Amino acid sequence: MGPRMFAASLALSLLAGSALAQAKPAAYQAPRNSWGQPDLQGTYTTATITPLTRDAKYGTRNALTKQEADGLEQATREQVARADAPTPPEATVKDLKNADCGADGISGFNCGYNQGWKDPGTTLIDINGEKRASIITSPANGQFPARVASAGAAPRPGAPRGRGARTDNPEGFSLGERCLLSFGSSAGPPMLPLMYNNTYQIVQSKDEVAIDVEMVHDVRHIRLNSQHLPASMKVWMGDSIGHWDGDTLVVETTNMRPEQGLRGASPNQKVTERFTRIGPNKLSYRFTVEDPGVYAEPVSGEVAMNITKGQVYEYACHEGNYALSGMLAGARAEEKAAQAQAGGAAKAGGGN
Repeated sequence: MGPRMFAASLALSLLAGSALAQAKPAAYQAPRNSWGQPDLQGTYTTATITPLTRDAKYGTRNALTKQEADGLEQATREQVARADAPTPPEATVKDLKNADCGADGISGFNCGYNQGWKDPGTTLIDINGEKRASIITSPANGQFPARVASAGAAPRPGAPRGRGARTDNPEGFSLGERCLLSFGSSAGPPMLPLMYNNTYQIVQSKDEVAIDVEMVHDVRHIRLNSQHLPASMKVWMGDSIGHWDGDTLVVETTNMRPEQGLRGASPNQKVTERFTRIGPNKLSYRFTVEDPGVYAEPVSGEVAMNITKGQVYEYACHEGNYALSGMLAGARAEEKAAQAQAGGAAKAGGGN
C-alpha cells in the first residue's frame, strides 16, 4: 500500500471511529437536587418474575435470549389471565378453581391467596435491555454460595428461634406473621421483591436518605457520611451508613438483629448496596452480602427499581390481625385435647 492509500485508509478509519463514538449513547446523568446530590427521589416498584436464584438450565448465563424472555413473560400473562377469570357460581370456598395454585407455587387450604391478593409483576428484570434469569449475579451460577461447616444448614423460614416449638410462643413465628417486619427480605437489606407490595418511596435530605417500604410499614434511615453504632447495638434493618460515589449512593449496613439475615446470615453480616439512576424512570439496585462465618463467599445481586404511579399506602398489619392469636389459641386447644385423651386412656388402662 502506498503512502497516499495508507493515509486515505487511516483517515477513513478515524472517521468511522468518530461516527461510532458519536452514535454510542452517552451514559445517563441523574438530575441533581438542591444539595447537589444525584436525585433518586420517587416511588418505585421492584415487582418482577425474575427469581432470586437461577434455573439450573441457564448455568452461568444470566442474560436471557429474546425468545426465552418473551416466552416466560407470555406464560406469566396467560397464567394471570386464567387466575383472573370469573369464579364459577357453583364453586365453594374450598374450590378456588381459577387460582391456579400449583402454577403459582402456593398450596394448602384454599391455596392461601388467590390472584386478587397478588401483584408480583409480569415482566423480567431489565437492565439496559438485558433480561435477567436471576436476581443473584454472583456466584456465577446464580445460586447461594456454600455454607461453611460450622454454620450448619440454612434455617427453614418461620422456624422456631430457639424457643421450643413454633406455636409455644409468639416469638416462634416469623417477623411478618408478628407484624414486626416485612415478610421475606422486602425491607432488607437487601431489599428483595415478593409476591405483592413491592413499592418503595425514596426521600432525600442533605444528611439522610429515607426509604419507605410498603410491606409491613417499615422505614429505613440511611445516615450520610456518618459512623456506625457500637457493634453491641443491634437494630432492625441494621445500621445503614451511606456516601456518594459519583452518581451512586453506596450504603453499608452492619449491626443486624439475629432475627434477620438473608437465608440464615448471622448478625455479623455486612450488606453493601448501590443505588444508581440509570434512566429517568429506573434505578439499578445492586447488593452484596458478606458473612464469612456463614457463607464461603459473598453473594451479590441486582434488581431494577422502576418508577410507579401513585403513592405508598399504609400497610396496617396489626389491624384485624387475628391470625397470630388464633394460631396460638388453636395450639393450646390441641394441647388440652391431647391431655384429655391421654387422661382418658390412662383411666381406661387402670392407671392413676
